[in-house]
Amino acid sequence: MEKDKELARVFHYDLYGRREEKYSFLLNNNLQTVPWRELELTDPQYFFTLKDFSLQGEYEKGFSVQELFPVNSTGIVTARDNFTIHNTGQEVKNTINEFTKLDIETARDRFDLGKDVRDWSVAGAKRDLTINPDFGKIVEISYRPFDKRFTYYTGNSRGFHCMPRGNVMRHFLKGRNVGLVFRRQQPQSRDLYLFCTQNIIADGYIRSDNKGGESVAPLYLYVEGDIVDGRRMPDKKIPNLNKTIMNEMCQRIGLQFTDEKTARGHAPLSDAASAMTTFAPIDVLDYIYAVLHSPTYRERYKEFLKIDFPRVPYPQDATQFWTLVESGGKLRRLHLMEGVEPQEGMADFPIAGSNEVEKPEYTVPDLSNGEEFGGRVYINNTQYFDNVPLVSWNFYIGGYQPAQKWLKDRKGRTLGYDDIRHYQKIINVLEKTHEIMKTI
Repeated sequence: MEKDKELARVFHYDLYGRREEKYSFLLNNNLQTVPWRELELTDPQYFFTLKDFSLQGEYEKGFSVQELFPVNSTGIVTARDNFTIHNTGQEVKNTINEFTKLDIETARDRFDLGKDVRDWSVAGAKRDLTINPDFGKIVEISYRPFDKRFTYYTGNSRGFHCMPRGNVMRHFLKGRNVGLVFRRQQPQSRDLYLFCTQNIIADGYIRSDNKGGESVAPLYLYVEGDIVDGRRMPDKKIPNLNKTIMNEMCQRIGLQFTDEKTARGHAPLSDAASAMTTFAPIDVLDYIYAVLHSPTYRERYKEFLKIDFPRVPYPQDATQFWTLVESGGKLRRLHLMEGVEPQEGMADFPIAGSNEVEKPEYTVPDLSNGEEFGGRVYINNTQYFDNVPLVSWNFYIGGYQPAQKWLKDRKGRTLGYDDIRHYQKIINVLEKTHEIMKTI
């Protein structure tokens, strides 16, 4: 006889310690003596481990970032990063010029392309590039945090790129834009699974693993203009924002939503600014950016951030909204390196030499000698960046520590003047990010 379709009772117990301690516990206990805790099973996940969902009702009053931006996708899957993405546009051009002149098997060996896979083949890449490639399609791509590179972008699937995500990435190529980069199911760690971009992004932009990729949502969509008197009108620029969520936000903060920023710009918050009657898409992005960088938010809702796209609480009023917009705007501009310069006395590069990156290594400052500012980041046996704050060296964005990864990815390369300045800017940005996060 078929039993009633009732859920089973599930019990859970965690046992931590050294192997010997675990063996001893198992020898001296049985199923009846283990201090089990019965799990409260809730749909849709039905976790087989202890979870604290006491704040679920509060958390779900906010809006989902994934729902706020109707058009979003994961990053571009190239299938062959080393072949399709390069440090300069000229390297991309050289690669394509050589590749298109070779037959399929010779090209496979020359560029170490390996066997074809389901959605990418050498033949498909050759067809996509054609005999006379349009090098106007060489564009910047956000490859890793603070690491912009170049690629040739056609938007054609199974071509030069395996999955180019053309329905989303084209909005970064049609005109000026900014995108929010976020992730579903954030691992429980110090990692900050949030960033931004002004370019198309590669899969693995903020974390490279087999647990799903990050998503990017352009703030604006460029819609093809109408045809008037036989002529195509310019593309229309519209916000990529959920109207229902925007209407709710308008009601809560007593402001009117407008498609474009009309005033205030980057000015500090003031009584005049807080009296503004309108807010724009960039303000919404900056508000979200501040909230998701808040250590308090991240700790309070950590259980929910591990299982879904982040949800953001609606602002309580206009004053709170503008305060967070200001902090989020500072972070966004820092991460896009808008107006960022090296900070005097931080990450100086005082020793002349080959400038070759051999093995990046951080030496902790000796506080007894008054080295309170930071340690040294050696790139080889003699050359180093001086006074690098430990917080910058260890800071996480996604699964990466940018101050470390940027150098490691350049092992064997010689740093030029612009490279050195760029690294100094990274250190400055990470230190300032840490400081701003503490104030949110």
